[in-house]
Amino acid sequence: MNIIEELEREQIAALGKTIPDFEPGDTVIVNVKVREGDRTRVQAYEGVCIARSGGGLNESFTVRKISYGEGVERVFPVHSPLIDSIKVVRRGKVRRAKLYYLRDRRGKSARIAERADRRVGDQHTKSETPAAAE
Repeated sequence: MNIIEELEREQIAALGKTIPDFEPGDTVIVNVKVREGDRTRVQAYEGVCIARSGGGLNESFTVRKISYGEGVERVFPVHSPLIDSIKVVRRGKVRRAKLYYLRDRRGKSARIAERADRRVGDQHTKSETPAAAE
């Protein structure tokens, strides 16, 4: 094992953050700490994850949302101290790792089908459902 990877793994464990398992195509809510003057507040940023890149401490993801008819993308480092929490709202069914083609799409063509095998909030995933006794 690489020494640098081992050090990064230790630093990630020291952060103590729990990051949910999400992939490109999933709709996520990222609660970001925003500083205004002398006080800080938490601002929710909801959109579709269109890319994940990097690894270890330097891993980041891009979230795209439509705000007042205009597409807005924001890149978040996964292990940033400015991120309060990440919540997965729905799972998307996509066949690409980078969904940059959504930038050129508008309306219904920009929709992503929901993945049926892993619903958010359900207790069972597809592999955990008990088989019918015959």
